[in-house]
Amino acid sequence: MAGQRVELPCKASGHPAPKYRWLKDNVPWEPDSRFRQTVTGLLIENTRPSDSGSYVCEVWNNYGTAEMVGRLYVKQPLKATISPRKVKSSVGSQVSLSCSVTGTEDQELSWYRNGEIINPGNNVRITGVNRENLIMDGMAKSDGGAYQCFVRKDKMSAQDYVQVVLEDGTPKIISAFSEKVVSPGEPVSLVCNVKGTPLPTITWTLDEDPIVKDGSHRISQIITSEGNVVSYLNISNTQVRDGGVYRCTANNSAGVVPYQARINVRGPASIRPMKNITAIAGRDTYIHCRVIGYPYYSIKWYKNSNLLPFNHRQVAFENNGTLKLSDVQKEVDEGEYTCNVLVQPQLSTSQSVHVTVKVPPFIQPFEFPRFSIGQRVFIPCVVVSGDLPITITWQKDGRPIPASLGVTIDNIDFTSSLRISNLSLMHNGNYTCIARNDAAAVEHQSQLIVRVPPRFVVQPSDQDGIYGKAVILNCSAEGYPVPTIVWKYSKGAGVPQFQPIALNGRIQLLTNGSLLIKHVLEEDSGYYLCKVSNDVGADVSKSMYLTVKIPAMITSYPNTTLATQGQKKEMSCTAHGEKPIIVRWEKEDRIINPEMSRYLVSTKEVGDEVISTLQILPTVREDSGFFSCHAINSYGEDRGIIQLTVQEPPDPPEIEIREVRARSIALRWTMGFDGNSPITGYDIECKNKSDSWDSVQRTKDVSPQLNQATIIDLHPSSTYNIRMYAKNRIGKSEASNELTITTDEAAPDGPPQDVQLEPISSQSIRVTWKAPKKHLQNGIIRGYQIGYREYSAGGNFQFNIISIDTTGDSEVYTLNNLKKFTQYGMVVQACNRAGIGPSSQEIITTTLEDVPSCPPGNVQATATSPETISISWSTLAKETLNGILQGFRVIYWANLLDGELGEIKNVTTTQPSLELDGLEKYTNYSIQVLAFTRAGDGVRSEQIFTRTKEDVPGPPAGVKAAAASASTVFVSWLPPLKLNGIIRKYTVFCSHPYPTVISEFEASPDSFSYRIPNLSRNRQYSVWVVAVTAAGRGNSSEIITVEPLAKAPARILTFSGTVTTPWMKDIVLPCKAVGDPAPTVKWMKDSNGTPSLVMIDGRRSIFSNGSFVIRTVKAEDSGYYSCVASNNWGSDEIILNLQVQVPPDQPRLTVSKTTSSSITLSWIPGDNGGSSIRGYILQYSEDNSEQWGSFPISPSERSYRLETLKCGTWYKFTLTAQNGVGPGRISEIIEAKTLGKEPQFSKEQELFASINTTRVKLNLIGWNDGGCPITSFTLEYRPFGTTVWTTAQRTSLSKSYILYDLQEATWYELQMRVCNSAGCAEKQAKFATLNYDGSTIPPLIKSVVQSEEGLATNEGLKMLVTISCILVGVLLLFVMLLVVRRRRREQRLKRLRDAKSLAEMLMSKNTRTSDTLNKQQQTLRMHIDIPRAQLLIEERDTMETIDDRSTVLLTDADFGETSKQKSLTVTHTVHYQSVSQATGPLVDVSDARPGTNPTTRRSAKTGPTARNRYASQWTLNRPHPTISAHTLTTDWRLPTPRPAGSVDKESDSYSVSPSQDTDRARSSMVSTESASSTYEELARAYEHAKMEEQLRHAKFTITECFISDTSSEQLTAGTNDYTDSLTSSTPSESGICRFTASPPKPQDGGRVMNMAVPKAHRPGDLMHLPPYLRMDFLLNRGVQGTSRDLGLGQACLEPQKSRTLKRPTVLEPIPMETSSTRDVQSWQPGAVATLPQREGAELGQAAKMSSSQESLLDSRGHLKGNNPYAKSYTLV
Repeated sequence: MAGQRVELPCKASGHPAPKYRWLKDNVPWEPDSRFRQTVTGLLIENTRPSDSGSYVCEVWNNYGTAEMVGRLYVKQPLKATISPRKVKSSVGSQVSLSCSVTGTEDQELSWYRNGEIINPGNNVRITGVNRENLIMDGMAKSDGGAYQCFVRKDKMSAQDYVQVVLEDGTPKIISAFSEKVVSPGEPVSLVCNVKGTPLPTITWTLDEDPIVKDGSHRISQIITSEGNVVSYLNISNTQVRDGGVYRCTANNSAGVVPYQARINVRGPASIRPMKNITAIAGRDTYIHCRVIGYPYYSIKWYKNSNLLPFNHRQVAFENNGTLKLSDVQKEVDEGEYTCNVLVQPQLSTSQSVHVTVKVPPFIQPFEFPRFSIGQRVFIPCVVVSGDLPITITWQKDGRPIPASLGVTIDNIDFTSSLRISNLSLMHNGNYTCIARNDAAAVEHQSQLIVRVPPRFVVQPSDQDGIYGKAVILNCSAEGYPVPTIVWKYSKGAGVPQFQPIALNGRIQLLTNGSLLIKHVLEEDSGYYLCKVSNDVGADVSKSMYLTVKIPAMITSYPNTTLATQGQKKEMSCTAHGEKPIIVRWEKEDRIINPEMSRYLVSTKEVGDEVISTLQILPTVREDSGFFSCHAINSYGEDRGIIQLTVQEPPDPPEIEIREVRARSIALRWTMGFDGNSPITGYDIECKNKSDSWDSVQRTKDVSPQLNQATIIDLHPSSTYNIRMYAKNRIGKSEASNELTITTDEAAPDGPPQDVQLEPISSQSIRVTWKAPKKHLQNGIIRGYQIGYREYSAGGNFQFNIISIDTTGDSEVYTLNNLKKFTQYGMVVQACNRAGIGPSSQEIITTTLEDVPSCPPGNVQATATSPETISISWSTLAKETLNGILQGFRVIYWANLLDGELGEIKNVTTTQPSLELDGLEKYTNYSIQVLAFTRAGDGVRSEQIFTRTKEDVPGPPAGVKAAAASASTVFVSWLPPLKLNGIIRKYTVFCSHPYPTVISEFEASPDSFSYRIPNLSRNRQYSVWVVAVTAAGRGNSSEIITVEPLAKAPARILTFSGTVTTPWMKDIVLPCKAVGDPAPTVKWMKDSNGTPSLVMIDGRRSIFSNGSFVIRTVKAEDSGYYSCVASNNWGSDEIILNLQVQVPPDQPRLTVSKTTSSSITLSWIPGDNGGSSIRGYILQYSEDNSEQWGSFPISPSERSYRLETLKCGTWYKFTLTAQNGVGPGRISEIIEAKTLGKEPQFSKEQELFASINTTRVKLNLIGWNDGGCPITSFTLEYRPFGTTVWTTAQRTSLSKSYILYDLQEATWYELQMRVCNSAGCAEKQAKFATLNYDGSTIPPLIKSVVQSEEGLATNEGLKMLVTISCILVGVLLLFVMLLVVRRRRREQRLKRLRDAKSLAEMLMSKNTRTSDTLNKQQQTLRMHIDIPRAQLLIEERDTMETIDDRSTVLLTDADFGETSKQKSLTVTHTVHYQSVSQATGPLVDVSDARPGTNPTTRRSAKTGPTARNRYASQWTLNRPHPTISAHTLTTDWRLPTPRPAGSVDKESDSYSVSPSQDTDRARSSMVSTESASSTYEELARAYEHAKMEEQLRHAKFTITECFISDTSSEQLTAGTNDYTDSLTSSTPSESGICRFTASPPKPQDGGRVMNMAVPKAHRPGDLMHLPPYLRMDFLLNRGVQGTSRDLGLGQACLEPQKSRTLKRPTVLEPIPMETSSTRDVQSWQPGAVATLPQREGAELGQAAKMSSSQESLLDSRGHLKGNNPYAKSYTLV
């Protein structure tokens, strides 16, 4: 049986010991773990059907061979399996089951339901060759339960079952409509929600009539997600006829369910026409009165004018008009019925219906009596009642009776008879009589059974049976009912005396009636009787005689017998059976002949038995084996097998190693020939390899039942010799084969030595140790495990384990990412191949202190007085303190009323509370708290704001009083310097004489002057002012004496002082003057110590009240302004210092500390621009990323640490300061890298740990992670010469990796890629798998393909080598140039990517002023094309122009070193153009090519119509020989309307010289952002100046340009009108360009009408980008080209102490004819002109530049002379 154990016996003897070989189906046996050769044969474990077959056991030695053949049959156990395993269906559905059988092919299968056998029927089908499929249709509720499949085969049986669950699928109404009343025309929707399986069908009726779909009646349905059917009946326009009872009926195979409700439609009530009704007598009948319309009063039924009901069988339902007639009777209930509906109290309507009662047939029951075959049958079917006419028919088994049966049917009126003249078996069946009339059809059924007496089909006859064999006594009969067969037996040959036979397992009755005797015995001989009966007629019987014959049988023989080698041996066996009997002897299938030597056979008869004896003399080893004696007669043969064992001392065992451990060796041995005597024991000897066998350790008398043993108490890594002896009762064997074995390594027995800990940071501890003692290592130390655990209140006391590889006798390792200032315990364990040794003694140390990582919590501040604030906070948790708390530091500063910040102060305390005193009264303070340890300050808390309490104010800061007339005095004052609260009012006191108060006046808190009337002339009054807060009156101001005068001199009530304002705002400078007569006011501004009248223009004006207004204030508006008021009797003057605040300068950002996951930045603030720094914005981005992150930082911070950064990654940082004006310029972009690097593979480690034929083990320990965790590991390999790589990927790196399923004896390519966050590293290698015998294969041969011509001589070879070397050298040089060039381009691309990402971030944060929010959308693009690089920046903004595009084309030479030729000039034309016709100058940089002549370009760009030009040029010179120049040409488009296609432009050219040190210029551009004079600033300044109305056509002269990042010396530049030169040595403000404007010359008057009119540049459009993205870097390019020398200039990158300007060639304007005269458009205040967006700040390391006109400018660079229109403009 499959799964069991079987042993095929095969034991041979001989000397020398024979060898064995097994064959299966004539094929050598394949080794299998289930097959094992034993001493006695072949043992097969867990047999399988595939093990069946013919087996041959072959044995041989030097003297001969032998074999034994047998056949093995493995049968599978019988198993049945039903599918499907789970059956869940519904009532009415079909269920199919299948039963699969394994283990046999011819089985008997039957199906059972709930223990009852299933037979095929109307709804049940059983199909398949072996009836394995069961199909059931129309499942009923009772069909659910357990279904079983039974399988039988001989004595085996099996079964399986499955549970069939049937859900009730009968439809159920989940929800439905309800009765309602509706009005005509009102839409109605009726819903039926039904559940059922299978899905039911829903039909609708109205008053039992199907609803017809039309335009107003629609039926639809949906199936919900839950499997419900929802049906809708929608009536769009309800009419009165639509009223009635609506019914929805759900129907499926499981059943039918209706639901109904009445829908009443308002309208005149009436009755639907009623059809006559036919009722069936004896049944219930319903009559419905269908009323439509609503309302009505009642419904009543009448029969023969009698109100119903009038008996118990009548029920009238008044509410719905239904009449029920129960158990209808023809005589009483037949007739006319009237339905009467009371519509109104005095009005009714009625309709009648006639009921006809039909009586159904009734058949008198009948039954078939018992009939026998051949008899006659007559059966009547009588209908005793029922309306005539009646039709009667017959059926057999549900079908009409076929004529072939010979059945006669006679019908007379209400009777019918069935006649059969000669009964036969085919008449058996169910007969049904069916009677029909108009009322109903009824039937009656009865079964006809025809009985047949029994008769023999096969009669028994005399038979012979052989002893021990099976015999069948045949007997078969037929009849109806099926007859019963009984066997009887009479023993012996005498007169039969039959007795019943007891059936058992040996004697069985077969289904056909025959008798089976499986094993015939001698006592089975005798008479047997077969009797047949079925209770029909007489029984029949027949007897027979069974004779038993005895075959030859061996009745006695020895199974086994022993013999000692060399002695005599006899063996005998006894035979019995029918004579004659022949006996022969065989030795393992070889017949023993009498002439064979040493063998003698003798035979004798004793009674009925024959005794045969075999004698052997003498016995030898070869005699061991199986002998058989065979007895043969005419009825069979038998044999007896005798195993002869010749005994001798055993052969030594074959020993082998089962397992080797560090301190033990497990042996396993195979016993050879045991001498045919049981082994009594074994002796095992073991010694050290260096010892002799005399000092052996011996283990004696090992149990013979064992075939393995373990030698213990050995030493690791030692070599031993082992041998064995076997013993039996005959003697002891020779020594076995000798084994030499080395024990394995064991885990170290000693811990590492000299373990020391050294904390090196707040999160790192360095661990050092030495290897364990040599004799305790127990092998080679491969690595160590460091265990550490945290000693803290919330710590886990389990050790965290880190494994590292060994590097030598002394080891060091640094533990990182530990908790700060935390106590750790550490142990170290050594590891070898065998395991981990004992741990060292635990050492405890503490990480260093660090700053606290969290701020104090729950910071609260309360003002306790006008000068004190109490602060409290909660202390830090120990886990966030990171050290020993040294105290707390409170940082605070005042937020002043003008928006400025006061001095930042800090106070230290050790307590969690503090009181700040000496504070300003009624002042809002920002407060932060931090904790600090010995390592420094921790994280600051969030700012909280607290205001000190209010107090009485101080005295007004100043008081003035002046007479306005003879009776009126004006008093003015300044608010107190110390407000100390909210000023509620001011009180003005007037006394005469002092201190007598005669008048007291109150003024509102926001007024600072008061008019005191009704005073006496020429009398002196004392006046003073007091401020009042909620706390009371403050101190009085100084006392002023004033006298009213009729001729009052002019006096100014406004006070002198300082006025501070942010730039780009409108500022009003007040100057309120009084006097009699009213004074006149004029304003003057100090210019280099000389006051001059202020300029009144579109941006500056004086109001009627004397105030001076400056709109869109700029930095050049700063200065001292004086207001002079005068009349006939006197004058007065005040001086106001106007200070314009600008955004702060860029901070200087540096990197102070880096770790693997953090970078700490520090900075030094720049100039605050006149306003306190309000905070910082730190922006950072990962290298090669365009995503920037930002952090707001407190203004008191000077450093910031970014945590959770990627390991070994470059980051970029910028910092922006913010003050009250806004954000300043961005700092330089600095880069820093977190600690860590990409992985590396150690050269000391071997990559291949082991290689065999199909597998390679890789040693990955050599990969060093570089300080950053490995994130991915990719390995690829392929055989040489193939193209497909086999890839393996992992997210982490293991110590080893195995490549499986490689090709044998093949060279492979291998490449690995290991990555961490810092980068990736690759390693390539080659390896070859081994041959099948373990040998290596030849190395790869590099094939050299020679040309056919070849080289005939050595000299030809030398020439080829020389030429090849030259070519290789040239190729290498070319490759190097390409690499250098590619690296430079990559650097440029990196800078461009950085600039792009930063620019996008800045543009997304750019804010717009309110006056531009309503402008139309425009798109600004900056397009920079570089070979193999393209950068496009777009910004969507609100500006007047639509599509500004600028393109800068650069060649490779732009980034190369400048050629040192004496003369070279390059022209870059910068040109901005707009698609729209918006007003204002636009600039285009779309076409800048080296070597373009600007004059030629201007001619080439002439449009279809003539244009006038106004050209001016500034040239920057330096005292050097001829050098290149760049010319920037700007085209200024006219704003006035023009014909389509015309282009009117005006051009200004600027030419500067590039730096000789281009590389230095490039590096400075990358690293520095500084304010410089760029083309864009020149254009802006030019534009701002032209906003002046009276100077819109003036000539402009560059006077000065300064920057802050170079020396204070200035460059000089020529003007457009003069060629004189001078050197200015006066430094000015950093980052400023000044221009001087003068009226146009007379000769320029003709140009006025055709000049461009620029509009004011909108403030706030400056953008800060990295320097290498600016347009102005074109000013520092030197590229070889051809152009005329426009002048000599010194590069801005290298300022010189003294420079001499040469006269440049002045480009004369080129007059052009104009097609039409254009009006000059004047500038309106508030208008906005559009200049190109600044794509960068200033040129890095740009020089200071100054230019002046000697004839017009003084030493300070201002215009000489008395030109009232000359004005200096300053651009910051």
